[in-house]
Amino acid sequence: MSNVPDNLRYSKEHEWVRVEGSRAYIGITDFAQDELGDIVYVELPEVGTQLTVNETFGTVESVKTVSDLFAPVTGKVVEVNGGLEDAPERVNSSPYEDGWMVVVELSDKSELDALMDASQYQQHINE
Repeated sequence: MSNVPDNLRYSKEHEWVRVEGSRAYIGITDFAQDELGDIVYVELPEVGTQLTVNETFGTVESVKTVSDLFAPVTGKVVEVNGGLEDAPERVNSSPYEDGWMVVVELSDKSELDALMDASQYQQHINE
C-alpha cells in the first residue's frame, strides 16, 4: 500500500503539495514513483519560472518511461531541489522528504481547494 501522508494535498496526476505559509513544496507521490520504477533523471524548471496549474513544468525519466510533471498550483518557482540532479533516486527513496522537486510562491491559494486530501487520493489510486 502506498504511503499517503495526511498533511499533503494531491493532484489526479500524482503530484503532492505541502503548503508552508505562502509557499508550496511540490513533488510526486509514493504511488507515482513506485509505478515509474527506478528514476534516473529529473528535469526541473529554473528559479523564476512561472508555473500554471495543470500545465507541464518538467519531466521524470525512469528506466521504464518518461513522464511529464504537471503543476498542481499556479506560482513562481522560488527554489529547485538541485540535489536531484546528482541523486534522482531520492524521488524513489524519499518522495515526500528529500525527493521534493520545486517550491513555488503561490499565486492563488484557492487552487488548493481543487486538490484531493489524503483519503480522496487513496481512493483515487485504488480505483
